[in-house]
Amino acid sequence: MTAQSSGGSTPGTTVDQNPIRRRGTGLRALDAAKASAGLTLFAPMHGDGTVYLVDLNGTIVHTWRMPYPPGLYGYLTDRGTLFYNGKIPNETFLGKTPFKGGVALEADWDGRILWEVRQPNHHHDGRLLKNGNVLFLCATELPAGIARRVQGGQPGTEVNGRIWADYLLEVTTDGRPVWEWRIWEHLDPAEYPIAFAENTRSEWTHGNAIVELANGDLLISLRNISTILKIDRKSGGVVWKLGAPMLSGQHAPTPLPNGDILIFDNGPHRVDQTFPFSRVIEVNPATNQIVWKFQEAFPPNFYSDRISNAQRLPNGNTLINEGQFGRFFEVTPAGEVVWEYVNPYFGPASRPPQTQTNSVFRVYRYTEDELARARHLI
Repeated sequence: MTAQSSGGSTPGTTVDQNPIRRRGTGLRALDAAKASAGLTLFAPMHGDGTVYLVDLNGTIVHTWRMPYPPGLYGYLTDRGTLFYNGKIPNETFLGKTPFKGGVALEADWDGRILWEVRQPNHHHDGRLLKNGNVLFLCATELPAGIARRVQGGQPGTEVNGRIWADYLLEVTTDGRPVWEWRIWEHLDPAEYPIAFAENTRSEWTHGNAIVELANGDLLISLRNISTILKIDRKSGGVVWKLGAPMLSGQHAPTPLPNGDILIFDNGPHRVDQTFPFSRVIEVNPATNQIVWKFQEAFPPNFYSDRISNAQRLPNGNTLINEGQFGRFFEVTPAGEVVWEYVNPYFGPASRPPQTQTNSVFRVYRYTEDELARARHLI
């Protein structure tokens, strides 16, 4: 017999059966003298499309209500608008996953939609480029000959005998395609096996992030092969890469002003450790060496096996999103926690059924100047 908590409410009990909610949500800690000023933006992954801005005290200052549930997050653009990735389900393999996207849009401070563009193969991430176009992270079925070269994963777990993989698609805001990049034209599946033995073979690479760099080149994070690539935008060639053993199922590579890259290294299957744990690392891409990291003294105390991100703040602190548990916290360069907030908004999980989750894909903090631009005050 196996006993399992429902993760929600149970008739006849006065005790909340959701362990995250039971431990406490909302503001959990604040050292106002050391925390970086600003408002924190997040969209609960399993919510109704509401995007929240909260202050350091955990008070809601502003919300946007988007017409689609998150697919999977939103952020403020340089011009102060909200760029939002939404979810539109369909009957494909992607449509049955928790990371399905389908639409990107731009909204003003009051939630008015300025434009939207749909792409049924979109998942995880989409970005507003500096040229005003949209870059979608997409997936499709691999050509059969290439799929046969994919190594790793559980045999027999393909999708109707097929394996999916990632491609990038740039479109105008009215949906016109202008550029495409396909992972299988640049990496050999035999050299980049699925990293985790218990993973299914439904996907080869499982991209989870795309980032435009200052010079127009791109970063892409590929969770299933524990690899980050830098793509030369003009040639399409891979000009830099980082992988295992440093990385394990990572998310959200973020370029820093000093040229380094901040990465949420999830750590579900570390090849050099016997147990899983997460950490945030800052890597110098010229040397591929870690120059700063945050992890708990007892490493398993900080662990999100999926989603999550980190952001370097203006005062040198780092905002960390332990996304699986909706926990956001800020640390100093020395690793001292100076702010902590747990997302209090729960929704029905994609799996397992009948559970409630407060997961958050990404979190960002914005300064008063950035928020003033969003409000059209400057």
